[in-house]
Amino acid sequence: MATATASEGTIAGSGVRIEYDEDVVKLFTIATMFWGIAAFTVGVLIALQLAFPVLNLGLEWTSFGRLRPLHTSAAIFAFGGNALLGTSFFVVQRTCRASLFGGRATARFVFWGYQLFIALAGTGYVLGITQGREYAEPEWYVDLWLTLVWVVYLLVFLGTLIKRREPHIYVANWFYLAFIVTIAMLHIVNNLAVPVSFTGIKSYSLFSGVQDALTQWWYGHNAVGFFLTAGFLGIMYYFIPKQAERPVYSYRLSIVHFWSLIFLYIWAGPHHLHYTALPDWAQTLGMTFSIMLWMPSWGGMINGIMTLSGAWDKLRTDPVLRFLVVSVAFYGMSTFEGPLMSVKAVNSLSHYTDWTIGHVHSGALGWVAFVSFGATYFLVQRLWKRERLYSIKLVSYHFWTSTLGIVLYIVSMWWSGITQGLMWRSYDRLGFLQFSFIETVERMHPFYVVRALGGLLFLIGALIMVYNMWRTIRGDIRIETGVTYSTGAAAAGTAD
Repeated sequence: MATATASEGTIAGSGVRIEYDEDVVKLFTIATMFWGIAAFTVGVLIALQLAFPVLNLGLEWTSFGRLRPLHTSAAIFAFGGNALLGTSFFVVQRTCRASLFGGRATARFVFWGYQLFIALAGTGYVLGITQGREYAEPEWYVDLWLTLVWVVYLLVFLGTLIKRREPHIYVANWFYLAFIVTIAMLHIVNNLAVPVSFTGIKSYSLFSGVQDALTQWWYGHNAVGFFLTAGFLGIMYYFIPKQAERPVYSYRLSIVHFWSLIFLYIWAGPHHLHYTALPDWAQTLGMTFSIMLWMPSWGGMINGIMTLSGAWDKLRTDPVLRFLVVSVAFYGMSTFEGPLMSVKAVNSLSHYTDWTIGHVHSGALGWVAFVSFGATYFLVQRLWKRERLYSIKLVSYHFWTSTLGIVLYIVSMWWSGITQGLMWRSYDRLGFLQFSFIETVERMHPFYVVRALGGLLFLIGALIMVYNMWRTIRGDIRIETGVTYSTGAAAAGTAD
């Protein structure tokens, strides 16, 4: 094993010194929380707009229709994207025992280029400059810029793997690489468009009709599968073993998990188009592959949780590890619920309802955000060479506040969604619809209030984290009684 400081490593027995580029990881770590707060704040606002429409303020720029895609993209691509890029640069250097390919300038280009993409896309959403398709994708000039940044990102990551001094490629890097390559393919194909002019901002997609719908959901579901699943599984496979100071439960299972997940996920998109003009065989194909995803998904969940074998007691004293492990539990729950909702009989009740919103947020908040929070706590302590975090109690407050927020959010949306589905399919004895659409909307009001409260609690938890990070970076330490401090893998200067 190599011993390392926060910025250098030595290959045992060789005397070769490796200088890791951790400044760029620091930038990504700070950006992760900055965009996270922005995304969660907009999320709370639009949740309140649904409960209290007057909060749309009568302005086109602050309407739900403009802010909803802003919130979605900020949460996925700004918060989640910065977490993925930052952790991937951190992990690939240490597991390969090599500095980033292309040098510091190239890594900085990836960081600042990605932030420019976020700014261009975000302002486009607010101003209404989008392609107007399912995901309100940014216009062509933003897509081209992201393509350039993403290709450079791939070259940096792949080049670091190629020049590695460690003969074995650690499994986390397989998941990161699958995420990078597949997202590039999805982005290019889904956003094929012809600009009206090279001096204008308007473009038209090359796809139309049912082909466009299939392409968008091939993109949409696999953005979940490879951006929000494969990439964050890379985080899971590195940071849980490091924080728990235990090896991965089964390395063989991790390889089976990787290849089966990668093969099956790419086919599952058509399950979003049940009971549409898409051919029935394609709908059934998507449903079948979705159901098969139960096996690799739960295999990965078991591998992550069982990594704590022999270290379960750490959950009582280490709230950072608690974030990481509970995120895997949410991953298991979401990947059970998703295939269930792809079954046509269930989908006929759940589709177009708030049940889908609850499902998405159990994965986005419980899996993606929680594993990102755990990794970020780890990185802040390691990158800034702190003996420990400013306050362990604040980490616990963050955990319980956010967990309560998630529970309120997803339970209210489950209840709301099933209520919607049942009301929409209720008929009276004469065969007419029993409820008008506005009656279902009125029935949702208390659930929307509860959802907004859950989102607010989640935002408060994230603000607690930002305060804790800021004080940790400053080098402050809060004296706390009744707290057991972990000085294991998370402490600066320990073995990689």
